[in-house]
Amino acid sequence: MYKNILVPVAVDHDPKTERALTVARLLKDDGGKITLLTVMEAVPEFIMTQLPDGQMEHNREEMRKGLAEDMAGADDVEIKVVSGHAGRTILDFAKEQGIDCVVMNSHRPDLTDYFLGSTAARVVRHAQCAVHVLR
Repeated sequence: MYKNILVPVAVDHDPKTERALTVARLLKDDGGKITLLTVMEAVPEFIMTQLPDGQMEHNREEMRKGLAEDMAGADDVEIKVVSGHAGRTILDFAKEQGIDCVVMNSHRPDLTDYFLGSTAARVVRHAQCAVHVLR
C-alpha cells in the first residue's frame, strides 16, 4: 500500500512502538521503507550557551544508539533522531522525505488535549499524507 512510512516514537521509547512497527510492516509495499523518528525537544539558545560543545550531537547519538538497541534485528527500519517541536518537526520531516503514510501511537485524550492538543492530533490535522493513529 505505501512506499515510505514514518513511525514517530516518543523520546521515552513508548512501549507500544513494536505495535506501530507491526502495523507499518503490514501497510508497507514490497521494497518500501520504514523510518523510525524521534524528535528531541529543542533547547533554548540561552541554555545551549551553557552546554559543552557537541553536547546536543552527543545526546542525539546516544538516543539513536538506544533506539538501535531496542530495534535490534529490525533491519527493515531506518532510525532518525532530530531536534525541534514534535508535531511541527514530524510534519516537516514527512513532507521533506516524501512520506506517504505516518503510523503513530496516541494516548487516551484528557482535558489538557482539548486546550493544548496532542502531537498525534496535530499530525492528523496537518499531514499531507495518510495517518494511522493507534490507541
